[in-house]
Amino acid sequence: MFKKSILVLGVALIFSGCAYQSGWSPAMDPYGDPNVANISRDQIDCRVLAKRAVGNPGVEVGKSAILGGATGAALGALAGSPALGAAVGGVGGLVKQGFGVDNQYKQAFINCLRGRGHSVL
Repeated sequence: MFKKSILVLGVALIFSGCAYQSGWSPAMDPYGDPNVANISRDQIDCRVLAKRAVGNPGVEVGKSAILGGATGAALGALAGSPALGAAVGGVGGLVKQGFGVDNQYKQAFINCLRGRGHSVL
């Protein structure tokens, strides 16, 4: 059971922070944009700034997984299955923090583009 728990945590860690790592870009409306000529350059700049705003997501996601796993193990021990509790708690903490990093990255990217005068949908 412990090996399965580690495998589940590893897979979840790989998929956390999807937008942060996938090259996601928000939809933009160039119509009436006075800075339309700068969109490509600004997207590159804003991607770098958004990654900087997020910092090192692996550390925060890992901390959340460990905390969730410890909490889950404690609760699982009460129910008779600390390993299952640790796995569920660890994955829950990992996914929660992963989505948080993802949303933080997206919001920083959008704010940057809007700050440069672009219309982001």
